[in-house]
Amino acid sequence: MAEIDDAIERADQESFTRQPPKTLQARINFLMKQLKTTRAVAEEIGVSQRSVERYRKGERKHPPQAIAERIDAAVRGRWQPQVRKRRRKQAATTRGITVETRARFGYTAPVGTTDDGRFRRLTVHLPPAYAQRLFDAREAGAGDQEMRGIIAEGFKDVYFQDGGNRATGLSDVTLNDIDYLDLDY
Repeated sequence: MAEIDDAIERADQESFTRQPPKTLQARINFLMKQLKTTRAVAEEIGVSQRSVERYRKGERKHPPQAIAERIDAAVRGRWQPQVRKRRRKQAATTRGITVETRARFGYTAPVGTTDDGRFRRLTVHLPPAYAQRLFDAREAGAGDQEMRGIIAEGFKDVYFQDGGNRATGLSDVTLNDIDYLDLDY
């Protein structure tokens, strides 16, 4: 997964109002409710149908690490979809999205000013329109570069140009060499 995609997933998981099931048996039972059959659960997590039955009955309590991670990812991906959807809708319509990052920003600036890229640590609240564009791009299967471009454009408008009050000659901002990126909405 890409950096921006990971940040959106972390923000989604922070929005849970209840924690997902903790025990293996409870997780498998949750997946059974979602997917309906042991065969579907087995295909989802990459094990045999019999293994799913053993996990469900409690006969087997400690799957290998790789399988435990796949079970965890499957549960978290399906946990509280309405809560995540509501939070995304609020971010895209009213609240906006906060981006915290440490990355190298480069930009194209007029002659006589510096356009040397440098590392900056920024926490910027972007308006709802940027959140909507970011979520739409992710749903459409956009790559990491396209989503970086949306965030960089938001930084240009909100941080560098302060909504058109300064640095009006700044034409292009790029987001490179991301050290970390975190989203909150």
